Amino acid sequence: MSASPKLNQINIVVSNLEASIKFYERLGLRFVIDSEHTTHAQCELADGTVVALDTEAAVAQFTAGWTPPVGGPRVAFAFGLPSADAVDALYAELVAAGYSSLREPWSAEWGVRYATVLDPDGIPADLQAAL
Repeated sequence: MSASPKLNQINIVVSNLEASIKFYERLGLRFVIDSEHTTHAQCELADGTVVALDTEAAVAQFTAGWTPPVGGPRVAFAFGLPSADAVDALYAELVAAGYSSLREPWSAEWGVRYATVLDPDGIPADLQAAL
């Protein structure tokens, strides 16, 4: 029997590395830019999973024929918060900082407070907390 795979890295292709780092830092992720490859940054989560940001230019260099996707996003992220008030507060902070809102805070019938803000490349970041 072969070993079971474990998701250990998530790569996000971004158009502007610095702008994306600023956005995700507001959501609690701390990125380090690779000193040798300044088109790449990564953040290691507590469980060892790496979230990596790579610029479109970098991806185009190592993936023949790659072009930025068009249409809707292909990935979304969810960030858990301790309370509905925290969802509302972080949403307001991000929108005030100039990030685009996809959906204002709302309370779902299944007992979760949600809001969605877009990162600089239009990738949705859901903010959520149990009610």
